[in-house]
Amino acid sequence: MRTPLENRPLIALSLAGLPSQARAHLVETGLGPVYDGIAHFAMTPEDLIPVFALAVFAGLRGRDHARRVIFMLPLAWLLAGLLGAAARISQPESLSWAPLLVLGGLVAADVRLPAAATTAIAAAVGLFLGLANGDAMAQAGSGVRGVVGIVGAVFVVTILGAACTVAWQSGWLRIAWRVAGSWIAAVGLLLLGWSLR
Repeated sequence: MRTPLENRPLIALSLAGLPSQARAHLVETGLGPVYDGIAHFAMTPEDLIPVFALAVFAGLRGRDHARRVIFMLPLAWLLAGLLGAAARISQPESLSWAPLLVLGGLVAADVRLPAAATTAIAAAVGLFLGLANGDAMAQAGSGVRGVVGIVGAVFVVTILGAACTVAWQSGWLRIAWRVAGSWIAAVGLLLLGWSLR
C-alpha cells in the first residue's frame, strides 16, 4: 500500500495533463474554418449517424433514390446552414433523437417509398440538421466556411454510404443493412429516453 507522500508525483503528473479548456464538440482544429466544419461533423454522432442512415435507406431503394438523396441532402443542409449561421437560429437539443429514430426505423422496416418521398425526407433531414450546424459554426467563428466544410463531409458520407448499400445488398447483406438500421433506431430511442428524464 502506498503512503500519501508516495502518491504526490502521480498526482502532480495527473494534474499537469489536465486540459485548460473542455468542450463537448471539437469545433476549432487550428487548420481553418473548412476543416473545423469537417471535424465538427465527424465528431457529432447526432449528425453523422442520420446521414449514414439516410444514405443506407436510399441505397436500399435503388440507384434513382440514391442519386436524388446524394444531391438533395447536401443542398438542403447548405441552405439551412447558411440561414442558421446568418440568423443564429438553433433547434432544441431535446429533438436530436428524431432523425435517428425515424431514419433507423425506415431502414429496419425496409419501407418502400416513391422517389419523391425519399427526396422529401432528404430535404427535411438536411434542413433540420443544417440549421443547428449553421448556428454552431457561427458561435465558433467559422461561419459560412465551416458550413461549407460540413456540407462537403455530408456529401462524401452520403455518396459512400449509398454506393456501398447499392452495391452490397444481395442475400444476407440486405439483412445486415436492416439490422444496422434497427441499431440506429435503438440509439434514437435511447436519446428519446434521455431527453424525457
